[in-house]
Amino acid sequence: MSAEVVPLPKRQEGKEASLAPILNLTATAMNAVNAIILDRMQSEIPLIPALAGHLIAGGGKRMRPMLTLAGAELVGYNGTRHHRLAAAVEFIHTATLLHDDVVDGSEQRRGKSAANIVFGNPATVLVGDFLFARAFELMVEDGSLKVLKILSHASAVIAQGEVDQLTAQRRIETSEERYLHIIGAKTAALFAAASRISAVVAECGEAEEQALDDYGRNLGIAFQLVDDAIDYDSGTADMGKDRGDDFREGKMTMPVIFAYARGSEEERRFWQEAIAGFRTEDEDFAHAVDLIRRHDATAATRERARHFAQRACDALAIFPDGKARAAMVEAAQFAVSRGY
Repeated sequence: MSAEVVPLPKRQEGKEASLAPILNLTATAMNAVNAIILDRMQSEIPLIPALAGHLIAGGGKRMRPMLTLAGAELVGYNGTRHHRLAAAVEFIHTATLLHDDVVDGSEQRRGKSAANIVFGNPATVLVGDFLFARAFELMVEDGSLKVLKILSHASAVIAQGEVDQLTAQRRIETSEERYLHIIGAKTAALFAAASRISAVVAECGEAEEQALDDYGRNLGIAFQLVDDAIDYDSGTADMGKDRGDDFREGKMTMPVIFAYARGSEEERRFWQEAIAGFRTEDEDFAHAVDLIRRHDATAATRERARHFAQRACDALAIFPDGKARAAMVEAAQFAVSRGY
C-alpha cells in the first residue's frame, strides 16, 4: 500500500468544509436510493409507513448510504447494485435510531418529537424490527453472500456496542480506551461496512476493500466524537435533539472523560454524583458545561476527532486523485468541523 498521506484539506479563509462535494457526487444515485427507501417502507399496516416516515422524512445527513454511493464512484463501479444496498444501510441505521430512542427515553430526534413520543415505545420498537427485516430482504435480493456477511456482521456489532454502552452507563471509571471501543462498535461499524461494500460490488481486491473499510471506520469514530462535543457546546436548535441528553443519561462520553481526568478533587466529586444520576437538574448541566469549557474538554475531543479523520483520509491514498476522492476527504473535514 502506498505510504502517501492525504491531508485534511486546509480551509480557505472564510470557507468552511462542506458536504456539498459529496452530495453533488452522489445526487443522482441518492435519488434512486430514496425511491427504494420510500417503496420498501410501505406496508398494508398504515402505522408502519407513518412511523418510519416520521424519522426517515425528518432529514438527517444520510451519511452512511452516501458512503456506499461515494465509494462506488471512487472505484469506478457503473452498475446499480449499490442503490439497494445503500437503502439497506439506511434501514439498518434508522432501525437502530428507533430502538435507541426507546432505550434512552429520548424526546427529540432531528429537531422534532422522537417517534417513541409520538407513537409510543411498543410501536417504535416493532417498526424498528420491520426496517431491520426490510434491510435483510434487500441484502438477500442482492445475492452476494460476502455483502450479506459484511452487513449482517456489522448489525451484530452495532447491537453489541449498544449493550456495551448500556453497561458502561453511569460508570465514572469508563476509560478513553473503553469508550473508543464502544463507539467503534455502535457507530463506526456501520460506516465501515457501508464503505466496504462498494468495493465488493465492484469486485475490487482485498486492498481496496480494506482501504474503504478503514476510511469508513475512522470517519465513524470521528463523527461520533464530534457528536459528543456538540452535546456540550451547541444549542438544541443546532443539534436536533435535547441538549444535555448524554449528561442526564449518565453517559461517559469523551468530553466528560477529559474533564474528569483534568478536574480537581471537588470537580471529580461533582462528576461522580452527576454520572451516578444525583445531579441532573438544569443548573447541574450548566455547571458541567462550565467545567468542560474550563478544561478545554470539547476542544480535546475535537482534536481526537481530527486524528481519526486524518486516518480516514490516509486510507484513501491507494486510490487515484480525482473528484470522488476529494469529495470523500472533504466529507471527513466536514465531520470534524461541523456544529450540528
